[in-house]
Amino acid sequence: MAGDIKRIIVLGGGTAGWITAGILAKKHASKIENQGIQISLIESPDIAVVGVGEGTWPTMRKTLAQLGISETQFMRQCGATFKQASKFVNWIHEKNDVYYHPFTEPQGFNKVDPAPYWQSFVAPECSFSEAVSFQQFLCENNLAPKTIANKEYEVVANYGYHLDAAKFITLLREHCVSHLGVQHICDTVEQVIQCDSGNIKSLQTKTNGQQQADLFVDCSGMRSLLLAETLKVPFKSCDQVFIADTALATQVPYVQPSDPIACQTIATAQSAGWIWDIGLQERRGVGYVYSSQYCSEDEARTTLAQYIGCDTLESAKKIHFKPGHRDVFWKNNCVAVGLSAGFLEPLEASALMLIETSANYIAEQLPANTAIMPIVAKRFNTMMLKKWRGVIDFLKLHYALSKRNEPFWQQHRQPQSIPDSLKELLELWRYNSPSEYDFTDNVEAFSAASYQYILYGAGFKSDFKAMQHVHTQGQSAQKQLLMTQKRIEQLKFTLPKHRELINKVNSLGFSTI
Repeated sequence: MAGDIKRIIVLGGGTAGWITAGILAKKHASKIENQGIQISLIESPDIAVVGVGEGTWPTMRKTLAQLGISETQFMRQCGATFKQASKFVNWIHEKNDVYYHPFTEPQGFNKVDPAPYWQSFVAPECSFSEAVSFQQFLCENNLAPKTIANKEYEVVANYGYHLDAAKFITLLREHCVSHLGVQHICDTVEQVIQCDSGNIKSLQTKTNGQQQADLFVDCSGMRSLLLAETLKVPFKSCDQVFIADTALATQVPYVQPSDPIACQTIATAQSAGWIWDIGLQERRGVGYVYSSQYCSEDEARTTLAQYIGCDTLESAKKIHFKPGHRDVFWKNNCVAVGLSAGFLEPLEASALMLIETSANYIAEQLPANTAIMPIVAKRFNTMMLKKWRGVIDFLKLHYALSKRNEPFWQQHRQPQSIPDSLKELLELWRYNSPSEYDFTDNVEAFSAASYQYILYGAGFKSDFKAMQHVHTQGQSAQKQLLMTQKRIEQLKFTLPKHRELINKVNSLGFSTI
């Protein structure tokens, strides 16, 4: 029988669980008696957080503001820093190559496409991102994306964050419970009880008895207790597309408290994978993502130790994962968010973005009653499958463009490992640059600008001469390229060093909006 949705239970207290609970509570919980929806989160005290230094997209600014969390408080409590880009080191050849994926679009991108023109107006050694965006300059010179005079969440250069995941979860938990009215149940689920219809009726907990709800959000991690184990939703493996299946993660202190903080995630390619390097306030989060098919754990530890500059590395946490996602993400009265929905690999920090996207969709499109839940579920699954396809194509592009000769990289370039949708795009881009016409769906994960940064940063050559008759905006493109250089000249004198701004945030804080 159809009924109103009066209670939603979120199972799992990681980043996915608390972001989802917070967004749902902000939208649907009400302090007026007998109105609104009760949002409850069940968090097991026996499950450790899978948390390392994490990167976010600029979307996190909106999420934090939406939840009512002060940017100053967030940065102080989570050891957070600013992220302006991803930097890819040695992804094309074994040494001496770098390209960037900045968060700011190319200068004038909505007016003129720079791709057919940029090489005509810059020095031969100048990279695509150097020519079309000021943000690589900011990152290479450790400059912050704003000043202490800017208000909270205000932008000079587009930015996301690097953060300590464990501290972030603590902040979200405290805020959701104290300010958003989320009911926190610290308990272990021992049994999932279903109705005859197949819907989930309740969760049997160890000390708090049965917990009933109308909608269950599965944030139980890779185990996927509700969607996979209970509702038997199959897993769609992507291990033919992505070969890495293991990560070693560790923490590296700064040599001096005044050491510069990188304003970009640094991804350095290795023989069997790549190493992430994320700068937080008091330490770096460093980890090696690799394929166990091509690298033993001992070899991986040696590689990571050499990167860090130490003799041995015994303390690194080993994380095993299987690339892929569920066939559907919402079945019956259960929807999966975060690792329970799937995971590919840490490249480009897409996991947190998918959490934010899922949580916002559920909150905005929450069915008025259980009768129309199947319609909302169908629409959610369609949207999220498109989102995952976009993420898969974009991440795979980084590997498909590599020219490294190790077996790991060679396998990544095998035609059968490249999705047909990406093959089609690469064929088009032999003569045309990525454009809005390639990404017409409003749920696309990555924009044409992002694809251009990876494509031309990695040295891809489009034969623009074949379509020379349409490339008549050379003067406009040159004007935008000159504006990029003028912007650099302005910002290098007005923006502080990254650590200098972090210190001021900790001592003074930003002005509130």
